[in-house]
Amino acid sequence: MNFFITGTDTGVGKTYVTKVLLESLRADGYDAVGYKPVACGDRDDAYILAAASGDLPVEEVNPLWLATPAAPWVAAKLENRSIFPQDLIDGYRKLADEHEIVLVEGAGGWEVPITENFSMSDLAAALNIPVCVVVANRLGAINHSVLTCKAIQARGITLAGIILNHLVDELDIPMIANKSTIPALAKTPLLCEIIHQQDWVDHDWITEQ
Repeated sequence: MNFFITGTDTGVGKTYVTKVLLESLRADGYDAVGYKPVACGDRDDAYILAAASGDLPVEEVNPLWLATPAAPWVAAKLENRSIFPQDLIDGYRKLADEHEIVLVEGAGGWEVPITENFSMSDLAAALNIPVCVVVANRLGAINHSVLTCKAIQARGITLAGIILNHLVDELDIPMIANKSTIPALAKTPLLCEIIHQQDWVDHDWITEQ
């Protein structure tokens, strides 16, 4: 089963989560690869996913790279470039035809614009795969998580659940409470937790689909 991995915001750890999942899956014998359709700013995330995918060419993992650190639509305008969403969809389909599992990592949050009339949410809908929401476990996560999950559900897209990413080792009271509060309010399961600097994570929710 393939999944679209979005986040409540930029900087919540989507790339790290996707990397750990890919490495865990591949260590257990699955042909799993990552796909970062759009990268803006540096291309580090794409190189990380390419390495975690068995050293796939970065151009296959990341077909569209914009040097400006901004939303894709904004970056493309500043660089006088055109973005064609169908190219991003075709890049996914090629990987999906050739590999057992594809984890697609979005850029930024759920409604980040790729073009004026096509957003990350539109891309996820076009790919027609379940969505996972990466939540950075910190104060304020409840609001961002519930809003994102409700937006996904409102579009009729399958919401697989939440991945809670612990950015630090020591948890305070809000961070401990988030584990049960966010899934309850968002009405979606907690798929797994990513502990700070963890090398392996449970991926049964991927392989048992």
